[in-house]
Amino acid sequence: MSTVLLIIHLFVTVTLIGVVLIQRSEGGGLGIGSSQGMGSFMSGRGTANLLTRATAILAAIFMLLSLGLGVLNKSSTNSRSLLDTPAGAPAAPALPALPAAPSAPTN
Repeated sequence: MSTVLLIIHLFVTVTLIGVVLIQRSEGGGLGIGSSQGMGSFMSGRGTANLLTRATAILAAIFMLLSLGLGVLNKSSTNSRSLLDTPAGAPAAPALPALPAAPSAPTN
């Protein structure tokens, strides 16, 4: 279950990054979503509204998936990390071998 959610989360993340990069910023930015690059398909204002809504929806999905993955993995974590043990903690000392008991002489 968490693997499927993780893959969906990855796709949403990549899409969100793409939508944010397409948007036109105040300083110019990439400006791919401007009306000059889109031809007469949509006006500049319509493109901005579409990209703003897409960003908001993708951000909401991203946050919900992040919370869901966090809750799922919190309850299923049973293993300890290597970082949980102190660096200078010695391993359990090996016990010395016991000497063999002397055998009784046989006649």
